[in-house]
Amino acid sequence: MSFVFSADGHIVEPSDLLTAGLPPSLRSFGVRAEIRDGFMFRMAGDKITSKAELYKPRPIMGKDGEEFGRSNRRGAREVAGRLLDMELDGVDAEIVFPSLALTAFLIENAEAELATAQVYNDWHHGMFKDHQERFVRCGILPVRDFKHTVAEIRRLAAMGFTTAMLPSLIETTSGLPTYNRDAWDPVFAAGQEHRMAFVLHTGTGREDVRSHRGPGGAVINYAIQSCDGMLTIMQLVAGGVLDRFPGAKVCCVESGASWLAAVAERMDEVYEAHDVFVRPKLSLTPREIIARQVACSFQYDRACIMSRSVTGTQAIMWGADYPHHEGTFPKSKQVIAHLFDGIDISEQDKADIIGGNAARLFRLPHPAVQPAAA
Repeated sequence: MSFVFSADGHIVEPSDLLTAGLPPSLRSFGVRAEIRDGFMFRMAGDKITSKAELYKPRPIMGKDGEEFGRSNRRGAREVAGRLLDMELDGVDAEIVFPSLALTAFLIENAEAELATAQVYNDWHHGMFKDHQERFVRCGILPVRDFKHTVAEIRRLAAMGFTTAMLPSLIETTSGLPTYNRDAWDPVFAAGQEHRMAFVLHTGTGREDVRSHRGPGGAVINYAIQSCDGMLTIMQLVAGGVLDRFPGAKVCCVESGASWLAAVAERMDEVYEAHDVFVRPKLSLTPREIIARQVACSFQYDRACIMSRSVTGTQAIMWGADYPHHEGTFPKSKQVIAHLFDGIDISEQDKADIIGGNAARLFRLPHPAVQPAAA
């Protein structure tokens, strides 16, 4: 079987990491927990990011009878248990994202945000630095002050990181410039200089990941997060940021991937048809910029494989989303075995989609990964 690299995995940080690691003067501005009125509130500064009733058991999910999210699984918290689960699931290597720190982009205090990012990044580095053939370390970047962003990119690069997270969505109420603004140029210049692939993980930057209530809410709230990646990629491409920095790489994670072809063709259509209105003018078509610089991860989304003639095969990366129940663990072997059923595709393209593309993008130092063709 080909080398399998999961482009989406999560680690559960120690519950006090993002509070105890901050100076006392900054803790109330960072990611924290607060108990009141019989509920546990997860907070980012004054913002409530989640609310759970105290002592109420977490939902038991599926046939495996595990708690929702599997946060108590050994592999969700430690390397040794994770390696066992990877062997069980047929995954050779993976990139690892946070759990608690996914809400760090909601911190509004720039100093608390920087401190939170550095505490997480240092802990993450310590966890995985001795296992770099199996795990790609992914940092989180502060974005409230772009001087902090650039400095942290440089610090991460010096530590050997090859990828770091930016928010998947810039909310209109966030106070941050949207991704089509040239204010982001220093960040993408630094990413290009240090070959730091930027990850937009679904849900990050959203003030409320459960924005829909009532019938269908559970499905809508997860599915709609794909729209965050669509909007951000359109802004980065049409706004000219990626055109100005052709060496910058961006990937959307856990957002599905079949939408990328539709967005590429739709943008090309209007770029030509409404040429008189289009600003800025790009050096390539939107579709060509997407094929050069954008990638997406998916779990079950076979439509993206069928539309790879639009995006290029290198834009498509499979991921397990370990340990979450919406992911493919512990049945990733079965999922991959049937991923290409009925699709006319070469063995090389299959190998690239289930491992090679992501491993090369994130520069995994593993002997099974061959460098991309010149």
